[in-house]
Amino acid sequence: MSKRLGIGMVGSGFNAKFHLLGFAGVRDADVLGVWSPNQKNAGDTAAMARKLGVGEAKPYSSISAMVQDPAIDAIWLSGPNHARIENVEEMVSALERGKGQLLGVACEKPLGRNVAEAKQVLDLVTKVGLPNGYLENQVFAPQVEVGRNLLWARGAKLTGRPYLARAAEEHSGPHAPWFWQGKLQGGGVLNDMMCHSSLLVQHLLTDPTKPTSSVRPKRVTGHIASLKWSRPEYAKKLSAAMGKDVNYDQTPSEDFAAVMLEFHWSEYSGPSSSAESRRPEYSLQWNSLDTGLKLFFSREVQGKSGEDLVEKQNAEMGQMPVVAGEAAAYGYENEDRYFVDCFLKKKKPWLTFDDGLRVTKVLMTAYMSAEQGKTLDFPGPGLDNFVPAVAKGTWKP
Repeated sequence: MSKRLGIGMVGSGFNAKFHLLGFAGVRDADVLGVWSPNQKNAGDTAAMARKLGVGEAKPYSSISAMVQDPAIDAIWLSGPNHARIENVEEMVSALERGKGQLLGVACEKPLGRNVAEAKQVLDLVTKVGLPNGYLENQVFAPQVEVGRNLLWARGAKLTGRPYLARAAEEHSGPHAPWFWQGKLQGGGVLNDMMCHSSLLVQHLLTDPTKPTSSVRPKRVTGHIASLKWSRPEYAKKLSAAMGKDVNYDQTPSEDFAAVMLEFHWSEYSGPSSSAESRRPEYSLQWNSLDTGLKLFFSREVQGKSGEDLVEKQNAEMGQMPVVAGEAAAYGYENEDRYFVDCFLKKKKPWLTFDDGLRVTKVLMTAYMSAEQGKTLDFPGPGLDNFVPAVAKGTWKP
């Protein structure tokens, strides 16, 4: 393909860097720009892009300046949740003023911290007719893509569609302080991690020949709890690691969540990093830690926790799984390749901001269910104005 997509990254943190690793496997795109409110971080991330050979990236002074550069064809939104509206407003304002043109925008999960914000993001990009894609890496994970297609092509075709799917996400905790603050993140693990699982199970239960909207939730049952981090000894360690603004003694966020989604013919429950789909005649199972590669280190091999083995790895000794090529294994490479192709060819992606809004509605209904202690019909009542107690700082486990 003669045309290459010039990409500008909004954000310079953990997620943006995972995308840079993913772009190493994308042949028709170049990461050419990075913006962050922290210019040093923007410069470091741009340098990482150049080192990886994924583009001659440079830091920009503003999102508007990046949009105005003719070399930038699309924006990847990887900034913090609480900055999403501000970032999108600046991008759209530049387009409205004729200060640039874009072929598309891709946004990391979640689309917004609540339904009102997710709707605002969707309305903003719709207003300027900007093609959009919702970045949910797990549905692009190679094992999920291959397994789902085989399951539907063989098992479902011969014996009927799957009626049960489970997905789970589990790790030791996020890297940045804002993730731990309900007001900034929008909640706790239900918002940050269940967004993966809720879309993944719907994806597994959806006929690949039909749109994502063909499978819709009917009822939602949510439960949240704080099992670890609000305990005094752990809350103290967390504040020491993340700074005084993270205070689980006063404003805890949930570190455990379980949700059951009932569709017209199926259900889901959660949470670890795995997925399955089944009926009596066939089943699918996936676990990102079934890697085929494990290392053992004794206590004589001392060092920091092994995030060079697996993202968010706590351990530094014993037998540990190793995920080789995490960006590809987790789906970043496939999703980046897919959305680049859609924007270049001006095709509507199968996963858009509309899907991101639906995910947010599921999550907010689950929070509402957890607060009321009962199952709710989907969508929950008054979702447009609902903000979880965790995000308000009023939730007590």
